[in-house]
Amino acid sequence: MKKSILGLFAVSAIAGAIGATGSAFAADAAGALTLSAEEKEKAKKIYFERCAGCHGVLRKGATGKNLEPHWSKKDKDGNMQEGGTLKLGQGRLEKIIANGTDGGMVNFDDILTKEEIALMSKYIQNTPDVPPEYSFKETVDSWKVIVPVDKRPKKQMNKINLKNLFSVTLRDTGEVALIDGDTKEIRSIVKTGYAVHISRLSASGRYVYVIGRDGRLSLIDLWMESPSVVAEVKIGFDARSVDTSKFKGFEDKYAIAGSYWPPQYVIMDGDTLKPLKVVGTRGMTVDGEYHPEPRVASIVASFIKPEWVVNIKETGQILLVDYSDIKNLKTTTIGSAKFLHDGGWDASKRYFLVAANASNKIAAVDTKTGKLAALVDTAKIPHPGRGANFTHPQFGPVWTTGHLGADVLTLISTPSDKKSDAKFKQHNWKVVQEVKHVPGNLFVKTHPKSKHLWADSPQNPDKTLAESVAVWNMSDLSKPVKVINVAKDSGLPETKATRRAVHPEYSADGKEVWISLWGGKTDQSAIVVYDDATLTLKKVITDPKMITPTGKFNVYNTQHDIY
Repeated sequence: MKKSILGLFAVSAIAGAIGATGSAFAADAAGALTLSAEEKEKAKKIYFERCAGCHGVLRKGATGKNLEPHWSKKDKDGNMQEGGTLKLGQGRLEKIIANGTDGGMVNFDDILTKEEIALMSKYIQNTPDVPPEYSFKETVDSWKVIVPVDKRPKKQMNKINLKNLFSVTLRDTGEVALIDGDTKEIRSIVKTGYAVHISRLSASGRYVYVIGRDGRLSLIDLWMESPSVVAEVKIGFDARSVDTSKFKGFEDKYAIAGSYWPPQYVIMDGDTLKPLKVVGTRGMTVDGEYHPEPRVASIVASFIKPEWVVNIKETGQILLVDYSDIKNLKTTTIGSAKFLHDGGWDASKRYFLVAANASNKIAAVDTKTGKLAALVDTAKIPHPGRGANFTHPQFGPVWTTGHLGADVLTLISTPSDKKSDAKFKQHNWKVVQEVKHVPGNLFVKTHPKSKHLWADSPQNPDKTLAESVAVWNMSDLSKPVKVINVAKDSGLPETKATRRAVHPEYSADGKEVWISLWGGKTDQSAIVVYDDATLTLKKVITDPKMITPTGKFNVYNTQHDIY
């Protein structure tokens, strides 16, 4: 097993890019601490791998706090507020990084050494460098077709039940493990980008599109005797999102991937990843201010029109990108709230609900009318993943989000065209219930064939809570029917490091729930499988190659947006 996250995967492109335009570190303000060139390179790499996703490359903040050395802004009353890492100081910063926060930042004392924590505290007290741009030509130059379309199988060449295959992110090794949901065997481990954020399925279910945080997009062909990458492209230095075209007549004709840095998205051929167009997203926020780093957060494909829903984090703008004519691209811009993150479809797949998490709101887009359907106030820092849809006994169809910064799950009433649901219309787009949970939740999940609602809490600073998941019976949400200590159930040796139980994912038939047990950098990790009906342990999948598993995506459920 690898001994340190710093040696797991080379991200020299972004690490070098983050400092490409700056000179050697010098104290740029009173109290800022100098770093040697070697220390600076090390700090940049850690920042990219562990911090940039929440705080931004330019450190202006989003899900996480602003980490600039000094900042000033007006509050809601018009009074000027000032702050910054210089004001917090070295000692306070070290405590925050080591211990985490109640707002959902994990404790890094079991991820980074004391020396690394001190280094990062110094690093963020200096002005961030602006990394270079990444052009369309550079995107094209990075494109590789490993297996041409005409050389690929004409039929499935393996005996895997692809409907129940799981694509599992092995975060720190830059790999995806393809695990057979029937046999629980690892069928293939595929080299991908660093810390794959999501796996998305083609409309046909044949291809898996996976994108790493380093901007590397890989296309995996599941029909091959041993599923493997058949094409890849680098769409930026830092990225999170990908999807394909799914409207009738355009199935998998195109793919789209969004970049955190530079802030842009790339449209490609669906079966080869050949880049076709790059579109920048810099612009004005919903508050009327220019932002230099409006990152592309979640992307989903509409089922109603040939459009993608593209959520721009910092600006709070939701783009409906019409892919029916790529050369003459048409985009509808919908204002919502700042710091858009992730989200999912309601049960009807007409409305997409996305968390504006630092604004404590959920935005709902009507993909039929192309307008904002609602902007719903919620508890602190909603983080739904894809969310969870079910029928509430009192309020009818609801969509559920958990929270990084609050001790509840929020249930929002969603519209339905069924006559039997007309009586619930009065509740639509209102928070109808807050279910008691704990802060630090990342994902909630259920299944149409299940009576249970599952929620993790991997970002909670309490070790026991971070290693556990809670389960409710949807007919009575007053309290969990069971809180499961996944780390204990795994049978792995006890460690001082927190092994975070993260990302419940159902099997295709809705009978099993898979939980990633995300171990420390020197500890064995595992995937722990539970019987959904009895909530009892069914299987522990572990292997020396199972290093830091995080997100898991069942092929059938992901293909059909079942959650």
